[in-house]
Amino acid sequence: SFCTLLSSLNTLNFKLSTSTIMTTNPIIAEYIWLSGADTHHDIRSKSRTLYLNDEEFQMSPAELLAAGKFPEWNFDGSSTNQAKGLNTEIALKAVAAYPHPFEKSVRTLAVLAECYVADGSEPTIDNTRAVARSVFDADTENSEPWFGLEQEYVLQHKEGRCLGWPERGFPYAQGPYYCSNGPVAYGRNLVVAHYEKCLQMGLKISGTNAEVMPGQWEYQVGPCTGIECGDHMVLSRWVYLRLLEDIGTFGLDMDVNFEVKPVKGDWNGSGLHTNFSTRQMRDPNGGMAAITEAVKRLENTVHLDVPFHGQNNNERLTGLHETSSYSDFTWGVGTRHTSVRIGNDVAAKGYGYFEDRRPGSDADPYLLSASLFSSSCAIPAPKLHALIPKYTRAWMGDLKNASKKAE
Repeated sequence: SFCTLLSSLNTLNFKLSTSTIMTTNPIIAEYIWLSGADTHHDIRSKSRTLYLNDEEFQMSPAELLAAGKFPEWNFDGSSTNQAKGLNTEIALKAVAAYPHPFEKSVRTLAVLAECYVADGSEPTIDNTRAVARSVFDADTENSEPWFGLEQEYVLQHKEGRCLGWPERGFPYAQGPYYCSNGPVAYGRNLVVAHYEKCLQMGLKISGTNAEVMPGQWEYQVGPCTGIECGDHMVLSRWVYLRLLEDIGTFGLDMDVNFEVKPVKGDWNGSGLHTNFSTRQMRDPNGGMAAITEAVKRLENTVHLDVPFHGQNNNERLTGLHETSSYSDFTWGVGTRHTSVRIGNDVAAKGYGYFEDRRPGSDADPYLLSASLFSSSCAIPAPKLHALIPKYTRAWMGDLKNASKKAE
């Protein structure tokens, strides 16, 4: 847009006028933001040229961010369904920066940004990162919350057929696909390319594997601290969208499906299992007591947490396919059919983490992580809880009466 060109020219003119011997090095900054419909496909971006002197050009993305080298920007919110009326401008404020995994011929950075109202005074109503920040900032115990997210998803053709599935009918029943190799590991070329791009970007992706349903995969993000969890998950999803733009490389017209139950019937759904710990839980002296206390708190917050686990998660949490019921809170050691699992290794050591197995694959990682932290650690979260009506679905019913069971 013209405002982008004008801003770039003003930046260059300032540098040239203040130092005749200063060398200006152009870089590309791609600003990436969420527009509110979801956190996996409604990810927007646009790019601009920035000019750095020789010293700045040697800085890392994080150093450039700390030095304020990514100026506030804006876009037309009416085109993303984020604004109506006469003044539809939405401000973008940079909050994180990384090496760009796709553009190489010119130095390019991926800049994660939050959305603010036009004058920059407050976050937009769909800025869930700002809501999550309010929860993490309310921690007075120096809890150092760590998260590890297990993102399940399905690769599919754009007409809706899962990768590896016949055009008519169904593939062989589940069994040979989980952690498979060979001809039933459908889409490994895409999976490995995504894995490598995330690592090149500096995202904390820690592994990947084929999942139970054919065409279904998982990758893990973490351990991440606090808000970093949501940042790295959102950007890992963005990497997949950018990767799948390149049809020629893979010869497939593909999309990535984050629905919690992409195929109805006797097929596994897709989750976002969330592994969580605090400094107190990781302490060899008293860690298990802190874990147990946190899990027992979750027995009483089902109505506060489930709304942030995915909009159709009832289709997945049926008690089948290694899931619990969404309305009954259960937990145990080594169990995979419960709401929360404490690993056998954790129980043996007496400290570590627990896994919340309820969240669905399409969950907002900012709201999900903030909710788990708030509920398990008794952190005040008024801004988060104000969003519950927006995320509540008819199937959730009266979750306040969810039963409390420990296996």
